[in-house]
Amino acid sequence: MTTDETPATAPRLTFTAVVLGAPDAAELAAFYRLLLGWRTEQDEPGWVKIAPPGGGTALSFQTEPDHVRPVWPPEPGAQQMMLHLDIEADDLDAAVAHALAAGAVLADAQPQDDVRVLLDPAGHPFCLWVRT
Repeated sequence: MTTDETPATAPRLTFTAVVLGAPDAAELAAFYRLLLGWRTEQDEPGWVKIAPPGGGTALSFQTEPDHVRPVWPPEPGAQQMMLHLDIEADDLDAAVAHALAAGAVLADAQPQDDVRVLLDPAGHPFCLWVRT
């Protein structure tokens, strides 16, 4: 068996969501709901799940009172990002303007011409990019 094969006895697993921790789950969910135009699927104290209107992988948000903002770009001894989201845009400049209006901050470090690194209100980096 190669590493790409699933054993016949493995259960069926479906990737359903990415969960981001934040000081306030509802606040961060509101940012991504505005940014992506998605709908709220679940909203309870300390937990919000949003999903694309046509279905697909969701984003969930969990309140973590001790959340420490990650640093971008990484710095030794500072909180490192655990993951980042890549979001394709058809117009990079318009997408950046939309993200900034929603509450994102443009990161100081911009490693590529066709990608913009932004920080959400909880400090999680995410990339807007265009296909070249």
